[in-house]
Formats: sequence, structure tokens, C-alpha cells
Amino acid sequence: MGGSSSAYDGPVTSSSEHRPEGRGAWAARLLGGGVEPDPRFTLANERTFLAWIRTALALLAGGIAVEAFTPAAFDPALRTFLAVTLLVLAMIMALAAGLRWLRVERAMRRRAPLPLPLLVPVLAAGGALIAGAVLVVVLVAPQGGG
Repeated sequence: MGGSSSAYDGPVTSSSEHRPEGRGAWAARLLGGGVEPDPRFTLANERTFLAWIRTALALLAGGIAVEAFTPAAFDPALRTFLAVTLLVLAMIMALAAGLRWLRVERAMRRRAPLPLPLLVPVLAAGGALIAGAVLVVVLVAPQGGG
């Protein structure tokens, strides 16, 4: 029944004297000090990171599939464009997911506002670009069966 506003406020220490138990100097340097957040928030941040990584793996698989299994469906130049776009999006997403995890973890430790996800506009623009290219192919491709 104390004066705490949340179920877990964590230990309160200054960033210069705080080193998470069981973690070395590298982790302290990477995480940038601060107060150890509620483990539930850290685990939620990790689950979000893994969701972004799953999306990156799906884009990677899509890029490989477009290049390997659609030679008859697309013009070679368009097929290469679609595959490369998917692969580049996968690479950007995997890198950005790691950076986002770190930025969110640091913000939680400093009890600062969470950063905006820069992944979202990149993924939206890439998805729109790919969808537009496929739409053009569908509209321009000759209709079969005649």
C-alpha cells in the first residue's frame, strides 16, 4: 500500500553508479546506464524486435521466391527489380529492428518517451512500391484464354 504508482518501479540509482547485476562493462556501455526497467517491458521490447525480424525474414523469403520461382510470370528486369526491392527491404528491416530495440531499451532505462518507429514508413513505402509494380504487370499483361 506504499506511495508507488506502478507495480514495479525498479531500483532508483544514478546512471554513473548503476551496472546491472550479471552484466559486464560492454552491456553497460551498450545500454547507456539508467534504471533497470520492469522485466515485462524489456521482454515486450524483445518480442517486438522478434516480430520485426520475422517480417524481415518473410521479405527475404519473398525476394528469393520471386527470383527463383517466377521466371514465366514477370519480365526479367521487373523480376529482378521486385526481388532486389524485397531483399533490400529485408536488410533494412533487420538492421532497423536491432537499432529500434536498443533505442527503446535505452529510453525505458532513462524513463524517457519511446522513440517513433522509423521502420514503419520505410516498410510502407517499399510495400507500396512493390504493390504498384505488380499492379502495373497485372493491368498491362495480356489476358489468357482467347
